[in-house]
Amino acid sequence: MIIIAEKLNGSIPSCGKAIAERDANYIRDFAKKQADVIDGVEAGGFIDVCASVKENEFETMKWMLDLVKEVTDCPISVDSPDVRVCVQGMQYLEEKYGDKKGLFNSVSGEGDKFDVAFPVLAKNNWDVMILLCDDTGIPKTAAKRIEVFETAMAKAKQYGIAENRIHIDPLVEMLCTSEDGIAMVVEVMTHIKKNYPKVHISGAVSNISFNLPARKIVNIAFTVLAMNAGMDSAVLDPLNQDLMGVIFATEALLGRDDMCMEYIGAYRQGIFGQKK
Repeated sequence: MIIIAEKLNGSIPSCGKAIAERDANYIRDFAKKQADVIDGVEAGGFIDVCASVKENEFETMKWMLDLVKEVTDCPISVDSPDVRVCVQGMQYLEEKYGDKKGLFNSVSGEGDKFDVAFPVLAKNNWDVMILLCDDTGIPKTAAKRIEVFETAMAKAKQYGIAENRIHIDPLVEMLCTSEDGIAMVVEVMTHIKKNYPKVHISGAVSNISFNLPARKIVNIAFTVLAMNAGMDSAVLDPLNQDLMGVIFATEALLGRDDMCMEYIGAYRQGIFGQKK
């Protein structure tokens, strides 16, 4: 599983407070803790950096990026709903730090986002997260989401972006408002993996449990089912040892961990099962 570490996001109250107060130690500390976990995962991952502020978003992101780079060389995911801020963040990391690898998070079929992001991404080797929505909003059916996916893939091909650089977010929504559980999302994931096996399937794990009690339990159950459907990349809390343990166990149960060596190694490193 490719880990996209979620803790440096201004929409999280504690992180938002740290950003507002310019608490550099908070940013550095969480960057280092998350990087330590990612370093122990064979598939690797990214530290997501999302300022989530209304004004001077790129300047705030730049401040956060510099702090993360002080403590780790782990690849970074530049995260914003504004595709142009993502472009700025990616180019800043390339120009100042020479980063050849990272994640552009994210782009969708809304407006001109593909045509803004893809020409820039065509010139480097960064991965890109694609959300399966367009100008009509979030599709309500699997068929429509697959249609948006096919449009996105055609655009990516047009710009020469390789399939293995693409992470698809099928848009994980709240379970408590769903009429069919995760059946629709699983259908989308299954279609993608069958027809584009090199494409990564991703998504924000915690979205599934909004407005439910004992959210961690729902998140864990969803992760197992989603991995079985092909999810191999996820935005999640890598410091949640229970969740990380389930991920390593599921990889082994699905036959993706020869002799359970990754599971054993992660346990010995304290990624799960042993409180640090």
